[in-house]
Amino acid sequence: MMLRALLLAGAASWAAPAFAQDQAIAPDDGGAAPVVTAAAADEPAAQTTPPVASGEIVVTARRRQENVQDVPIAVSVVSGATLDAVGTYNIQRLTQLAPTLQFYSQNPRNTFINIRGIGAPFGLTNDGFEQGVGIYIDDVYYNRIASATLDFVDVERIETLRGPQGTLYGKNTTAGAINITTRAPSFEFEGKAEVSLGNLDFVQGKASISGPLSETVAARLSVTGTSRRGTLFDTYKSTYIQSQDSIGVRGTVLWRASPNLAITLAGDYNLQDPNCCAFAYGGYGPTQRAANRQYPALISYFPGYSVPSIDPYDRLTDADAALRARNEHGGLSARAVWDIDDANTLTSVTAWRYWDWSPANDRDYTGLPIYTAVNNPTKQNQYTQEFRFNHQGDGYDVVFGLFGFYQEIRTSGLQQTGPAASRWLLAPPSGGVCTPTATALACNPAVLNNVVAINDIRLDNTSLAAFAKLNWEFGRLTVSPGIRLNYDNKDGLYDSVVTGTASDGTRQVVSAAPGSPYFSDPWTAAQRGVQASQFFEPQYDAWNLSYDVNLRYEITDDVNLYANYARAFKTGGINLNGVPADANGAPILAAGTIEPEKVDHFEVGIKTQFLDRRATLNVTGFWTEIRDFQANVTNGQFGTIRGYLANADKVRSRGVEADFSIRPSAQFNAYLSGAYTDATYTRFTDAPCPPELSGGTTVTGSQVPGPAGVPGSLSPANCDVSGQVLPGVSEWTASWGAEGNVPSTLFGEEGQFYLGYDASYRSDWSSNPSPSIYTNVEGYSLHNFRGGFRTDRFDAFAWVRNAFDQDYIDLLLAGTGGNTGLIAAQVGDPQTWGGTIRFNF
Repeated sequence: MMLRALLLAGAASWAAPAFAQDQAIAPDDGGAAPVVTAAAADEPAAQTTPPVASGEIVVTARRRQENVQDVPIAVSVVSGATLDAVGTYNIQRLTQLAPTLQFYSQNPRNTFINIRGIGAPFGLTNDGFEQGVGIYIDDVYYNRIASATLDFVDVERIETLRGPQGTLYGKNTTAGAINITTRAPSFEFEGKAEVSLGNLDFVQGKASISGPLSETVAARLSVTGTSRRGTLFDTYKSTYIQSQDSIGVRGTVLWRASPNLAITLAGDYNLQDPNCCAFAYGGYGPTQRAANRQYPALISYFPGYSVPSIDPYDRLTDADAALRARNEHGGLSARAVWDIDDANTLTSVTAWRYWDWSPANDRDYTGLPIYTAVNNPTKQNQYTQEFRFNHQGDGYDVVFGLFGFYQEIRTSGLQQTGPAASRWLLAPPSGGVCTPTATALACNPAVLNNVVAINDIRLDNTSLAAFAKLNWEFGRLTVSPGIRLNYDNKDGLYDSVVTGTASDGTRQVVSAAPGSPYFSDPWTAAQRGVQASQFFEPQYDAWNLSYDVNLRYEITDDVNLYANYARAFKTGGINLNGVPADANGAPILAAGTIEPEKVDHFEVGIKTQFLDRRATLNVTGFWTEIRDFQANVTNGQFGTIRGYLANADKVRSRGVEADFSIRPSAQFNAYLSGAYTDATYTRFTDAPCPPELSGGTTVTGSQVPGPAGVPGSLSPANCDVSGQVLPGVSEWTASWGAEGNVPSTLFGEEGQFYLGYDASYRSDWSSNPSPSIYTNVEGYSLHNFRGGFRTDRFDAFAWVRNAFDQDYIDLLLAGTGGNTGLIAAQVGDPQTWGGTIRFNF
């Protein structure tokens, strides 16, 4: 492991980390808990943040500095001290603090983030569509979620904004934004370091140092590394997989070019190279396939083979193909903030980022050589330029922005079948038994062995936008309209060339097309039924207009009402994973592009503080309707299974969120956040069928398939899932916790003994694009404890996460084409425990 040499000592602020979930906590008069503040996004970083009133949490969610309680949108704020205390070192762990945030990952590339159940299609990643949740680090937009699966490096705070944000943020986002701010260089010398050790060979180190290089130049250098043994044992290779192995480095230089101009240059490098990723056996559920083509029969065709365990919580698998999940990314940025005068500020953010993804996967979810390689290595370069002009007037302020984005993605994919593919994927002989004289293609391993698809996938993506946001005060009423004009252009290429040995064993058939001399050859037809060549060049080009209006009414200094309406668009996309074929085997070009999402979003809320601002209660109600919702669907043509993007007619996400926190004294604080989310397909009449209704002969609407889950011979061409739940979102979610401390002296050092508790809960949820009785994930709760001693110079504590060793599932999916009945499971982390020590100087 690359981290074995990285044992860093550490430190953090001694003050009790006050978690802020869309709220602000007032410290006691002694000031034991620090006020969470941040420099304004458009204020030179060289300047000192102006003091704020007791109890305020200052954020820049709306591109200006303001108290989070005055922001008329739902926004959660988590400080860097809280992230350190609860062990939240990446976005996945952030979900335990933010109930309406969902994060799912099969591997770094196949990762998606949703807010309130919307944001990205649930399933395999397709490079041709946009994310609905934008991720920004120091004002730089990260286009692919995979390039943001990094460990947090020296973070000051994370703001999670819920709902459309296109009129304030560079890239249009329809579901929300995660705005991460790192610590700026300091003109006073300072440093921090920490080391954590735990079970599963967990080692994590973090360090940062900052200080002046001259009177006008300051710098900060931060490094982090994480290593942990895998939680899933691969019996085929006799090794642990699903490990963690990452390192990140970030450097920042601040140049105070003049009293009114600050320029910040930043660069970062991140590498995750774990032994990853595979699934455990999750179960079997009958489909409409003939019984001799379903999982129990298929397994019986390989005498002597059995899965390592039928209990996923044994955490055993037998992935026989090579595994790799090397994810390298980094970039450079330049941010200039010019205070033209007291009322006007101009900001420029220029950035380049790259992403290099090198995978190897076992996509049949068995220990049999069915698919011996399913790999899509990808390289990306992206360039962004944003200009913002802030004007502060008398009773109003306004932000104007221009944003430019260019992205280039090149993927060179490989999919290869192995010697077990014929028996698994082709129709068995009569009786299902292969004899020495059997002529069925399924009985000949050579038919599908070494059939290879080589994929060339390309995307050139350009996006341009102009946006503006006005805040106009009328006494206690503030009206905030916004507008955005957006242009998107996507040019793509999908070229999959399939090769395989034909029946006489002497000739290679390359890209055999319908009507060619080889296509009628039984071997070739069987090969192309499993993997078929395909070529098309999708293109998308469109303008759209978004707008919103926010209303805030200040009843008292501590009570604010707000209401929002947004009309937003998520840009159209192109399919770059292949598309369905027509009866002649030609690609259906109409499926090459997908329509943009049209979003109508309504939100009302109240933000309150009481008990001398020692308590905060905020409540939000939301209602989002999306027409032409972009969804992952699955199509089988000639037996070829393709996942691709399409549009569902309409979906709806509605619900209520509530956040409460209290700090009655410097010795105790507590929080409770919860959400009810009703996210459903309002209308989706031609959805892909769930596994229990798939796999049989396609029938028309006048014919009736077999009962759900009972093997039959008929399957509907598609299913009506109107009124059913969207994937990935729980109806009920919550997070809660508390911390208490006792002032004490230890070894002559004055400080505090403290004990903290944090927990999260989510109810059951669907893990399939069309809800299935086989892939419904049961609800669960996770409980974490920490306790130790801290002073103003160090913090040493022990921790335990998933303290009660709760068995839970991160993801369930239908394996090997989706209609054999095999269900694969991604199991959540078991109990982990360890200790951390931090120092600062």
